[in-house]
Amino acid sequence: MQALVLIALLLTSLVCATFPQSASQTRAQEMAASFSKHKSATKEKNGVRIEKYKDVQSETAAKQNPSDYSGAYEIPELGYVINLQVGSDGQVQANGFEAKGNGNRGSRSFRLENARIEGSLLTATRVYDDGTTDKFEGVFITRTVRNSPTDIGVSSFGLGVVLGTPVERDGLTYEHLFYQLKH
Repeated sequence: MQALVLIALLLTSLVCATFPQSASQTRAQEMAASFSKHKSATKEKNGVRIEKYKDVQSETAAKQNPSDYSGAYEIPELGYVINLQVGSDGQVQANGFEAKGNGNRGSRSFRLENARIEGSLLTATRVYDDGTTDKFEGVFITRTVRNSPTDIGVSSFGLGVVLGTPVERDGLTYEHLFYQLKH
């Protein structure tokens, strides 16, 4: 397994040296990599063996036609939604809402201003209804989750967002959010 990873890294660096990447492509790949993880553990107690395995691989997913990014992206368990409308010319209109957590009722609405898509990277300024703003940066990714080494996995397309300020909900702290495209 480590040999395959090493070979993949060598091939990636060879391709990168042959075809220089733009800053947005490099940033998109860095962000996509931050959504990948691998955990494998085995415990044995009183003759009972328990294995835990989780492999999540995320890859950038650039579309040829920018309008193919249009749709509703959501994180149902958090009550977060982003609605994107992208024209074939790349013009982006987007809005969304974030449900308040920890027993607070209601939600906070926002819109994305000055939104741009370069390859698979989406950048904008998020403007909330109360006038506060923050930097918004997301990457369109295909995310594959495997629950065992022999599992072929389940893949989904969505928008991975790296938060500038972590969000705490129900005792958990989120630094990355994966908004899955609703079908």
